[in-house]
Formats: sequence, C-alpha cells, structure tokens
Amino acid sequence: MSLTSVISRFIYGYPIAGEDDQDDAQCTPIPQPPTIPLLGNAFTLDKRTPYLSFQLLWKTYGDIYCLVFPGRRVNFINSHALALEALDERRFHKAVAGGLVELRGLVGDGLFTAFHGEPNWAIAHRILTPAFSPVQIKGMFDDMMDICSQLVLKWERYGPEYAINPAEDFTRLAFDTLSLCTMGYRVNSFYNDAVHPFVTSMGAYLLEAQRRVPYPEPIKSMSTPSQWELDRKSMNHIVDKVIGDRKSSGEKRGDLLDLMLEGKDAQTGQGLSDENIRYQVHLSIIFSNICKKLSGMLSFIIYELLKSPRAYNKVKEEVDTVLQGKPIQPEHLGKFPYIVAVMREGLRLHPPAAIIGLTPFDDEIIGGKYKIRKGEPVALQIAFMHRDPLVWGDNVEEFVPERMLDGKFDALPPKAWLPFGNGARACIGRAFAWQEATIALATLFQRFDFILADSTYDLKIKQTLTIKPDEFYIHAIPRKNVAPMVVGSKQQSKPNVGGIPGIKSLPNENMEGKQRLHVLYGSNTGTSEAFAQRIASAAS
Repeated sequence: MSLTSVISRFIYGYPIAGEDDQDDAQCTPIPQPPTIPLLGNAFTLDKRTPYLSFQLLWKTYGDIYCLVFPGRRVNFINSHALALEALDERRFHKAVAGGLVELRGLVGDGLFTAFHGEPNWAIAHRILTPAFSPVQIKGMFDDMMDICSQLVLKWERYGPEYAINPAEDFTRLAFDTLSLCTMGYRVNSFYNDAVHPFVTSMGAYLLEAQRRVPYPEPIKSMSTPSQWELDRKSMNHIVDKVIGDRKSSGEKRGDLLDLMLEGKDAQTGQGLSDENIRYQVHLSIIFSNICKKLSGMLSFIIYELLKSPRAYNKVKEEVDTVLQGKPIQPEHLGKFPYIVAVMREGLRLHPPAAIIGLTPFDDEIIGGKYKIRKGEPVALQIAFMHRDPLVWGDNVEEFVPERMLDGKFDALPPKAWLPFGNGARACIGRAFAWQEATIALATLFQRFDFILADSTYDLKIKQTLTIKPDEFYIHAIPRKNVAPMVVGSKQQSKPNVGGIPGIKSLPNENMEGKQRLHVLYGSNTGTSEAFAQRIASAAS
C-alpha cells in the first residue's frame, strides 16, 4: 500500500479511489473527480443545489463514480444495469445517509429514517401499512376533494392576471390533504397568505439538514445555527398538540393517527411508544412533500405540459371526455390512461426524491469489475437511471407520455422506473399520492387553462431534500361551462371508521344441510382481507 493511500486512510477512512481494488485483477477503479487535501470532494458539490453538481458528474463520468468526504466514501450509480445489482435485497440493504441522517435529530427511527435492522421500523411498518391500503385510500376521496376544492376556489378568485407560484400552493395541497386524511387535522393553509408555521420551520430545517451533509461532525457542531433547534422545538410543539387533541377528544376515525395511538403489532404485540408516535407524525407531514412527491410532482408536470402543447391538449381532451363538465367522482379514477402516462413520465424525468441510499451486506463486485466494500454507502441516482438510453431510447430528455402507453410501461425491464423507492423500504404512501395527484390534475385541467407567466422561462431547480421548480409562475384562466364546485361537500365515499366498507355481518342462522365455505387470506395492507370478507358475505 502506498504512502498516499496510508495518509488517505487516516484522513478519510478510505484509501484513494481504486488503489485497494488494484490488488484484485478483476476490479476496475471507480472513477473519481479530483480531491483537495483534508476535505476530499467536500467542495465538489454545489451547496444550494447539489442536484446540478450530480448532473454534471453523471455527464462527465457516466455509469458510476465515487466521492470522498472526511470519514466516508460514497459510490454513485447512474445506469440501470448497475442499479439492478445494487437493488438486489439479498446483496444490498437500505442505507440511511446524507440528509436523512441529519433528520434523525427530529424524527429518530421513523419509517423513512430508521437504520437497517432497527426493531421499531418493522413494528411501525406492520402497524401503519393498513392505513394506506387501497380500501382505505378510496375512503379518503371526499377529504381529498375537500382540500382540492379549496385550491380551485383560491385560483378562481385570483383571476387570470395573477401570477401563481404552483409549487407553493401544491405544498399547501399536500400538507392540508395529508393532515386531514390521516390525522383529521385541518391546517387551513388556503385561508392564510402566509404558510403554516410547521411548513416554515420544516423548510428551514430541511435546508439546514442538506447544508450539513458534506461536513464532519466537529464542524457540524460548531456551525449549527440556533434556529435549527428553535425549528425543531416549534415542530414538536405543533405535533404534540395534534396528538394531545386526538387523545383528549376520544374521537375514533380509524385513520393513521388512530393506528399510531392504538395499533398493536400482530407479531410482537407491541404498540408504538409516545416518542415513536411523535417521530411518525413528523414523518407523515414532512414526507407529504417528499416521499409522496405531490408538490414537486405536480409542479413539474404542469411545467412539462406547458412546454408540450400536444400532451397538454390530450390531457384536456381526456378530462373533458371522462367528466363531461361534472366534478370528478370515485368511479372516474380509473378512466384517465393518458393522465396516468403523464404522471409516470413526469416522475421518470423528475423524481422529487432523486436518490436511494444502499449499502452491501458483504464486499460486492458489480458490473463484473467495480468493487463496493461492505458497509460502504451507495447512492443510486434515480433521476439519471431514469435517463438510461439503453432502457428509454435516445430521446431520454424529452417529455413523451406515449412511452408509458399501449403496454410499453408493463414491458419495461425490472426496476427501470423507481420514483417510490425499492422493496421493503419503498414508500407506503404511494397509492395515497397517486389518487391525490389524479384528483388534482383532472380537476385543475377541467376548470382552468394554463399559460406561463414568463413565456421565455426554462426550468430552474430548487432543492432541499427533494427538488421542485424554482421561480416558476403560471396564470390560471377559468374555463367556461363547468359545473360549480361546492367547497367541502361530501360526495359518494366515506372515510373508513373502524371497519371495512361494504362488509355485512353474516346472518346467525341454522347451517344444517348447507355446504361450508372456508375463506382464507394473507394480508398486510387490508386489501386481501377486505376481498375475503366480501366473498364470505356474498356466499351467505
């Protein structure tokens, strides 16, 4: 081992890139940008928008490269072929790193920030997953429409001349919808010019978490602003009030918060501790904009549609054909194939949480030549994997919803499209986000025509732990001949309170001479259980 490598091990915790790998004839050194003494690649990344630095590194180094920081080396994977190996859960597991580690000061071992093997993750996952089953999500339709109607009313009152920042209002939409649907808590963001104090503190906290990522712990502790702690206390106060109000009211909504407070893990019999409940509530609110992706997702989709008049007109035509001028109903949700294609293509180009963190159980060689050491961080860059020309063709930078139609999406290679994460640690709220986004897009395109406030605008990126368009403004022009919306009206669905909708109790009658039917099921989200109960009910 060279003197340079010995010094590098002492400073960074790793040898210089590729030097150890040269001892193995089958290994090829992983490419790495130039470093500076002591800090390695700490100044390689733009502090405000590291996504743009990652984009440049991807275009420079291709499928894989590594960056060295004090105490760690991180390998970045950008191609589908290499990603497919790293996504094998028999060889790699989720690694909580970067900004997610910084968030643990607020959310501890919550669902998205728990380290691999932490027992509270498995307990919480089993308790909370049923809250996001298809049966439960369908029961949230009215509450989703309630909040969406508030957004529509706000934009109608603005009038066609007002320049709207859609990212801000989609953040309100995501925050208010998740709070109402999962915790019965009305934030009423659309009735205030200023955003909710939780959102303000959350935004500042996420920015600081992102800023801290490249630095070693001693520097972090010296440079942490007092506002970091004030924001944490402010968010804790709001969350504790939500939890306390539910406990004191005695209300039973059968929602996510009820499961947190009263749910028991079927395997261990344990519930969630008060501390872990606070963590999960924090994460539920924070990830209404990150894991569920709604704010960035809808903003990027509006941008891409405004830059693609043909796709814009097809969305408008589909909405008009399906809805016939009337408000969207639950039965319409499965009748928008082009909107589905638009959402899939939007998430291909702009996955708001653009990195999946992984690490191998043991030393691994991927691609037949690149060595990844046991425990070494791997950052799978979804935004660039989604641009692999071997999967998506040469027009990877173009917004083409048709690539998701006519069976093409189902014919994609395994794990080629991963905006919601991978495997056991994938987002449990993806069905929630999908239904909410469908309602929002169909309703907004039914009621408005959109144009760019600045016709010369080209996409700029704003980044915290997620990405969204920056300095992006639109005009929303109300369309004519559309039935009025009744704000907050209840339509056809009901939240599922304490049971499965549509299930009847079996009659207590003499079964003599009748054939017995045994209905068995396995279920972790409630869907199979609901279907089994319907079969049993029909058989009676």
